[in-house]
Amino acid sequence: MRLYAVVAAGGFRRYATYRVATFAGIFTNTVFGFILAYTYIALWDERPRLGGYDLPQALTYVWLGQALLMTCAMMGGSFQEELIDRIRSGDIAVDLYRPADLQLWWLAGDLGRAAFHLLGRGIAPMVLGSFAFELALPSNPLMWLAFLFSVALGVVVSFGIRYLVALSAFWLMDGAGMAQMVMLAGTFFSGMLLPLTLFPGLLGDVARALPWSSMLQIPADVFLGKHTGWGLVGTYAFQAGWALALLAAGRALQSGATRRVVVQGG
Repeated sequence: MRLYAVVAAGGFRRYATYRVATFAGIFTNTVFGFILAYTYIALWDERPRLGGYDLPQALTYVWLGQALLMTCAMMGGSFQEELIDRIRSGDIAVDLYRPADLQLWWLAGDLGRAAFHLLGRGIAPMVLGSFAFELALPSNPLMWLAFLFSVALGVVVSFGIRYLVALSAFWLMDGAGMAQMVMLAGTFFSGMLLPLTLFPGLLGDVARALPWSSMLQIPADVFLGKHTGWGLVGTYAFQAGWALALLAAGRALQSGATRRVVVQGG
């Protein structure tokens, strides 16, 4: 496990070197946070308890979305493109010869990336948002810890989805199309555009049952105190169940891919 801890630390340091990109990301997240916040204010002026949230809770949801956008990689990216390129070029063969598990290697690096983005691009927009708007921040420190645990599970779920997308390149040769489709699904079904509690009827039930809800909707509801006691345990079980299922699917797909390695152009 020490090896994977080193890989995770390396992932953190890798993203920490891109200081200009980090500041640009903070600026972008903050600008979009303000745009969404004023949009939500207009909506909640008409419907004060829309989706079961009051206005401070709705605004908190907005800024949590900006804080977790890169942390949970709701729009895909990070290692996904790199792994697709390595599969297409044939460099994946080098990875398979390493004395390390391929899935755990990329998971460790992604956890380091997520930790950096939570600190580097997550806190600053949230703080700036709290200066401009009344947010519903937990007063109980345990709620913050519960939130962070939910975020960690959301990151693993996100990794599981992106790992499956990347491995599809073994058969599709170019995973860009699959990545685009999953990015759109992640943006919509994570609750990034609107809370999933606003989705009507069957659409809402399906959206909340899909794994993408683990990336924003569930951590945000934990932060806002919507899940407590056994309800919180059930929420964690839902996230952990999706994480295990996706990791198992990735393991099965990885096993099949290593028996049938097809490299485009080489």
